[in-house]
Parts: sequence; C-alpha cells; structure tokens
Amino acid sequence: MFKKLLIANRGEIACRIMATAKRLGVATVAVYSDADVKARHVRLADEALYLGPSPAAQSYLRGDLILALARENGVDAIHPGYGFLSENAGFAQACADSGIVFVGPRPDAIRDMGLKDRAKAIALAVGAPVLPGYWGEDQSDTTLLAEAEKIGFPLLVKAVAGGGGRGIRAVATIEELLPALISAKREAEASFGDDRVMLELLVQRPRHLEVQVFGDQHGNLVHLFERDCSIQRRRQKLVEEAPAPGMTQEVRDALTQAALKIAAAVNYSNAGTIEFVADGNGALRSDGFWFLEMNTRLQVEHPVTEAITGIDLVEWQLRVAFGEILPLTQDNITMSGAAIEARIVAEDPAKGFLPSSGLIGGIAHDIGVRVDTGFEIGDYFPDAYDSLVKKVIAHNTDRIAAIRQLNTYLQHDVTIGISTNTGYLARLCGLDSFASGGVHTGLLEDEAAALSKAPLASPRLAGLAAIGVQIMRELDAGTHPRPFSAADGWRLNVKPRLTTHFTGDTGVITAEIESDVTQLSARIGSDHAIVARHSIYTQRHGSGFRIDIRQTGGPSSKVFVDALGATLVEAGEVWNYAFPVADAGSDALDAVDDIKASLPGKIAALSGEVGAAVTKGDVLVVLEAMKMEHSLTASRDGVIAEICVTIGRQVRAGDVLVRLIPEEAQ
Repeated sequence: MFKKLLIANRGEIACRIMATAKRLGVATVAVYSDADVKARHVRLADEALYLGPSPAAQSYLRGDLILALARENGVDAIHPGYGFLSENAGFAQACADSGIVFVGPRPDAIRDMGLKDRAKAIALAVGAPVLPGYWGEDQSDTTLLAEAEKIGFPLLVKAVAGGGGRGIRAVATIEELLPALISAKREAEASFGDDRVMLELLVQRPRHLEVQVFGDQHGNLVHLFERDCSIQRRRQKLVEEAPAPGMTQEVRDALTQAALKIAAAVNYSNAGTIEFVADGNGALRSDGFWFLEMNTRLQVEHPVTEAITGIDLVEWQLRVAFGEILPLTQDNITMSGAAIEARIVAEDPAKGFLPSSGLIGGIAHDIGVRVDTGFEIGDYFPDAYDSLVKKVIAHNTDRIAAIRQLNTYLQHDVTIGISTNTGYLARLCGLDSFASGGVHTGLLEDEAAALSKAPLASPRLAGLAAIGVQIMRELDAGTHPRPFSAADGWRLNVKPRLTTHFTGDTGVITAEIESDVTQLSARIGSDHAIVARHSIYTQRHGSGFRIDIRQTGGPSSKVFVDALGATLVEAGEVWNYAFPVADAGSDALDAVDDIKASLPGKIAALSGEVGAAVTKGDVLVVLEAMKMEHSLTASRDGVIAEICVTIGRQVRAGDVLVRLIPEEAQ
C-alpha cells in the first residue's frame, strides 16, 4: 500500500479520504488555501502544505503547484476527491509523468468520457440507449436550429464540457432556442473554457438514475447497484438514495448491464458513475432510460452505496490504484436495506437560497446516522467555495425507515452562526409525494409552496428565547459572589420578574418573564410561553449556555444564549434574538479611539477614509450580524487614522475596526 497520500481537495471529502487512509496505515498530506488555514481537513492530516490565495484558480486548481509540493515531500499517490482536478486528464497525465499515482482512472478514459459528445458516441457504439440529439462539431446557429427541428421540442441545450448543472437550458419552442444558445454558450465558456453545446430531447418528469461501476487494472469490472439522485434544486443534487425507489430486478439488470458496457468500452479502472435519465411517468421500464454521461471520479453521493453494500469505496480506490485486484467479484457484491443522503448546505431557503458564511456554532447530533463533514464548532465557513456543510446518511431496513431516521436527525440538528437548509430538508421528508417514492427532478418545484412554509417567528418562540435568557441569569446568579447584586429578578414574597428586550426579524421584542420553583413563563403582548422546570436541561456552551427545553407532546427546542443574545433552534429552523446594541457613540460610553465590533458579524459598509475628519456620532462602520445591521459610530471628534477591515470581512466581537486620533495629533 502507498506510504504517503496527498489529498488534492478540501472539506468533507478530504476528511472522508483521510479516515480510510489512516485506517490503512497511509500517511496523509493536506493542501490548503488562505481560506482554509484552520480547516478541519488541515487539522486531521499528518502534514499540511500551503497552496496560496483563497480563489480556487490560485490554489486548489494549481495542478503544477500541487505536483511540485508532492514531489518535494515524498508523496507517492494523489487522491483528487471530486471537483477541482478530479476529472482533469492533463493533471492525471502529469501525475503519471512524475511517477506519482493518480487515484482515479487513466487519463485517456477521462478524456473519452469527459466530453458529453464523445461519451454519447461511445454509448451508441456499444448499443446503450441514448436520447435523440445532436452532438456534432458544427456549432453554427443554422445547423443547431436545423438539428433542433429534427429532434423536436422540448429539448435541452447542454454544454459539451459541462457539469454541475452549468451550461444547460431548457427550450420549449423554436423561438426560445437562439437566446438559449447564446446564454448557454456564454456560461459554458465562463465555466469550462469551452463554449460548444449539444442538443438533446427533453424527457418530461425525468428521474436521474446512476450506476456505480468499479474496475481494476487487470480487466475486472463490476457494478455496485444503482442510486436515485432525482431530488435536485436548479439541477444540483440535494438528496440521493440507494436503491432507487420502485426499482425492479428486470430494470436493474438492464440498467447495470448498459453501464458496464459503456465502462468496458474505455477499459475503465477505479471508481466511476454512469448516469442515466429515466421516464418518471409511471413505473420504471427496461426501455425507459437513456445514457446521459459518465463521471470519472468518486461521487458526492457515494456513501449511500457504501451503506447498502458495506464496501468502503475509498479503500477500493486506493487498492486498485496500487495495482491490486478488485476485492470482490460481481456475485459476491450484495445489497442490504435502503440508504438516503441529504446535503446540508449553507444557504437560506427563506431568502431565495442566499449563500451564507460565518463562524459555525451549535452542536452536532449523530442520531443513528453517518455524518460526513469538513467542519466543526468554531470553524469559519468560507464563501470562497461550494456551500456544502455536511452530508447526512441514514441506512435502515427499508426506504420509509431510512427517511424517518433522516428526519429525526434533521429535527434535532443544531447548526447556528450560518444559515442552512436543514428545516427545508425536514419539510421534504414529511411530504407524501416524497415518501411515496414519486420522485423526479421537478419535485421540489412542484412542492415549492409546501416546502417554503417555514414556521413564523411567533411570540411563543421569542418567549422560549426569553426563558433561556432567564435561565442564564439564574445560573449566573447561583455563582454570584454577592447574591443580592445578581440580576435575577428576585423580589421578596413575589414571583421573580424581569423584562428582556430583543431585536429580531420583526423588530424590537419585549418579554415579561416570571418564574417560580415549578415553571417559567414569558409574556409577549397577549401571548404566553410557559415551560416546566423539570423539562429544562442546561450545559455550558462557549461563553454562554445551551438550554434544552423538552416539552411533552410538543417540539424539542434548544436555546443558545450568551451576552450578545439568544439563538433558538426548533425542528431544524433557527431564529436569532439579539440584545439591543448600544452605538459606539453612546453617551454612556467613554470616548475611545478604537471602534470595535460589538458582536461577531460581517462588515457591510464603511464610511470615510484614512485622514478624513469625523464628528462624534458619525456612522463609521455598518456591521451585519444576527440577520440585522448595526451602526457603529465615532465616539469623539477626530480623524480616521486607520481602517483595519474591508467590506465583506467576517470579524469577531472585540475586533478593532477603525482607529481614530484627535485632530490636534495630526
């Protein structure tokens, strides 16, 4: 086996590969950019090598630099993961030329299957089903319009070198074709450096099926059954499962044999995936699927195959790359139960899936599921790369049991500090259309209304947050050196009562809190939230507390509270309640020269420039935090001596943002 393996990737896949490598006794080498200096994959590796600035083009896509570092550090194999250099035939060839093993297929197989038009021709040659389409060299508008007429509508315009849903346009009529061609070619050029497109008949209500294939360097080739990846948002996979819902043995045999024929045509070795589109109108049919493309790498969704087969695909990759024979023959590969994977991403469904970044807080729950992630509490989630935070994989006796298991995790998962789609995924698990197996690539659009119904920020939720604050006060009071000075609301012969003010999505919230030995209640207007003390569990969390509220017959809630405010998590949804932030120019504050961040957040705006005169009260910085903007003002008349941050930068509480000096000090 290899002695030292470099993982030319980051995040969860780098951590995933390292886990297997370490189990096999292989030393691991991480690479990292400026954005990943303190990343989990860097911490887990035996060695870590710096690549450069955060943009991928200057770091993770620098194949020349990665190879140079590998040679200098005695690396004998490179695993590319997925994305970045994983399907780069030139990089695979450069590894071979350098005497370093590329853990993946041979460069010629990557070239043959990397371009969709070439892959279609290979599939046709071996008799695999292929949709009517055009993938010729003539890219003139005249030819493409004529070929589209032959194929019929609706159809898809697809980038020849595409992937990840980019460079694809659906076209319903001939009038829509030319604008779609212009748009798809522009995106293809920007994304892949190749503006060529192909045309393909559009399948109505399609399902996305794929077959995991595996070959070795001795001519052996097997499949590890199929996966269904039909749950997609904007052609990006969100939920994947194995086996495919509604799959019969007859259809499976036809599907897997077609996949093996295609892989055999390019003498394929290592892990690969043959992707098909299937007719989703009614039951699956052995004549109702067509070849789409081949991914010559490990897939993001590979854990569901591992779950049903009990096979470590990364271990197989390493063994095959080392020259070993496949560990199992086709007859010895079996399937057990059902597995489903959900991708938790740093996107806010309530804001049009707006990407999110920031410091990750909360606590992870692994309720009988596998969680693959590249992040831990306290890590910074950067905005320089994809939005994947973690993958959650549930495996159970059947599909319904696996969905329930996944939903249980999503209902209890806690991720704060960044916005995620956890609640959105939990709502998906509750849909009858999904549970019944009626999956297709348009399901999320069809169910958009149901999926968008996130719970409102109700007074009950704000009340629970206020109760969490009261619990923190009581805990602090219990350790207070002068009990009568503790801010716990204690009054003689009367229930303790305190008022808490929050700023939330709906503006300023005032909660009146009463407590006794049996319960706590929070009144907001005419609404009450009442919690029995025996249902409250507390523990330290960072600089504050985590408070679990487990109500009989109701949802379990978690409140994370500290000096900045409270964050409430319930059923995968997150609500933030910040304590009002005093301006830096408040009369209650002593005049200071350093304008500091009052809480963690992102710099939304800066006013003035070095050397500019300011007056007490002038807004110098706008800090975006807790989904709100906070204005930080000059605490004295003076001159800006230094601006320590830039717009878009994430800062911590207490970080110096702007420095002032008196005018006379110039």
